[in-house]
This record gives sequence, C-alpha cells and structure tokens, in this order.
Amino acid sequence: MLLKEYRICMPLTVEEYKIGQLYMISKHSNEQSGGGEGVEVVRNQPDTHPQHGLGQLTEKRIYLNSKLPSWVSVFVPRVFYVTEKAWNFYPYTITEYSVSFLPKFSIRIETRFENNNGDNNNVSMTEGEREEGSVSHLDILIDPIPDKHYKETEDLSRWVSEKTGRGPLVEGWRKDSTPIMCSYKRVQCSFEVYGFQGKTEDFIHRNIQDILLVGHRQAVAWTDEWHGMSLEDVREYERQIQEQTNSKLKSTQNNNTAAPRPAYSRSMSVTDERSLKKMGVKTMAMSDPSTSTLPHSTVRLNSTPE
Repeated sequence: MLLKEYRICMPLTVEEYKIGQLYMISKHSNEQSGGGEGVEVVRNQPDTHPQHGLGQLTEKRIYLNSKLPSWVSVFVPRVFYVTEKAWNFYPYTITEYSVSFLPKFSIRIETRFENNNGDNNNVSMTEGEREEGSVSHLDILIDPIPDKHYKETEDLSRWVSEKTGRGPLVEGWRKDSTPIMCSYKRVQCSFEVYGFQGKTEDFIHRNIQDILLVGHRQAVAWTDEWHGMSLEDVREYERQIQEQTNSKLKSTQNNNTAAPRPAYSRSMSVTDERSLKKMGVKTMAMSDPSTSTLPHSTVRLNSTPE
C-alpha cells in the first residue's frame, strides 16, 4: 500500500467550492459518457456519518476501457468498470474506488477542506503517522500538467472571473490571495498482486496528481459557470445530468451488445515469466517448481468477465 498526502489551494471559499465541485462532477460525467463508456450513477442518497453528521452518498460505475494504458488494456476484460463510492460530509469527504475484476485493487481518498493557504499541519483524517516527505504541495498555477489536458481557457495566468472580479493568478498568489482555501487530501492506493504492485501503485499516484491539478484548475477556471448557484440549484442540475448520462450510457451499451466476442478466453498467470516480461516487469531466475517443496499457487487475472 502506498500512502501520500496532497495539498491544493484555490482562490475560493470552502462554501463556494462545495457548489463548484458538485457542478463539475455532473458536467464531467455527461461529457465523458458516450460510445459505451462513461459514468453510470447507481445511487445518490442522503447518508449520516457518526462523526461528521448528515451528508450525501453516491455510487457510480465508470466505464473507461479505451482510457487505459496499453500495457494494462492487454490483460483486462473487454467490458469492465470502476466503482466509485463517495461520502460527502462537507468539509470532509471520503471517496473509494475498486475495479470489477480486481478484488485486490483499491484507492481511498480522504479530503478535508479548510479556509487557509495550506499551512495547517495538524489536519488529521485517519490514524497513522505521516511519512516523511509524503506531503506534496500542488500549485494550480505553475505545476505542469500533461499537454493533452492544457486549455487556454483554463490557464489561470490568463483567467479573469467576471462574476467575482478575481484573477489572473500570478506566481506566489497563495501568500496574499483573498479568499483562499485548501484541499487536504490523504490518498491510499493498494494493488496486491505479485509482480505488479510497485509499478501499478506508482502509476496510480502519478495519474492522481495530474487529475488533482487539472480538476482544481477547472474548478477555478469555470467559476462563472456555477458561481451564484444555490445548493438546491446545483442538486437540480445534478439530477438532470444524472438522467442524461445514465440514458446515454445505457443506450450506447445496448447498441454494442451484438458486437462479436473474442473466439477465445485468455487468462494470465502473474507468476508466468513471459507474461511478466511482456508487462515490463523484471524477473529473476526461479527454480523449477516441480522440484520445489513449497506448494505452487498462482493469482490469475481473467480477461473474460463473469
């Protein structure tokens, strides 16, 4: 299991960001749904946390096969989904991810939102000591993002909000920006499969950092789209978009049901040396299992969904 903490500041208040985040999540879900892929909302209902009180629980299925790196897509089912469960108890949230065919894979993200510039070192979300060097301060203005995600309209050095009069951001903006808030995130990812754990967990954290930077940049750049909406307004928008995305996703999936399936079912043993080398994993010489006194056990990743 690999644990890291991230801190990301924005020129918003926590109360504003709550509205903006709900708006962004719905908009992204709609934009990314189509062609049999996207986000299906399974449930969206009130929930109560014993410590944080009343909030909202959402469960989604995210279909994204075409977005996987090539070295992963070779070994996964043609149809699979990621389950996202999110508990929203502002200013505290929990989000968990799992994959339909990988029981030993999980991501847990705990977030606390505070109206400060990220200088609170006493934020506690779960038990356990903070690892030295595990905290990353991400700057939405100057930290690089992948070129494919860059949009001039989301460049915060050029951004100006007509509704709030904020922007553009300049280097060092966190020192004297008003308002300002920080998103404190504690991210745990686990992929307990022999031969793949380190590479996969590193890959996940690299992508999480990119996603956090892009998402928080968009929250600021899209301010004029959601600023001024009430919680009731954004919940109604969320409901409408949820109906659209579910309908769009189911329609395209139904159209794809007649697609021919592979003529064979392939499985891969992650203790097979050739398979590991194909994944780019270095292997060491191993003794002949037939002469070993230890019981032989393998973990299999089946590429045909149940």
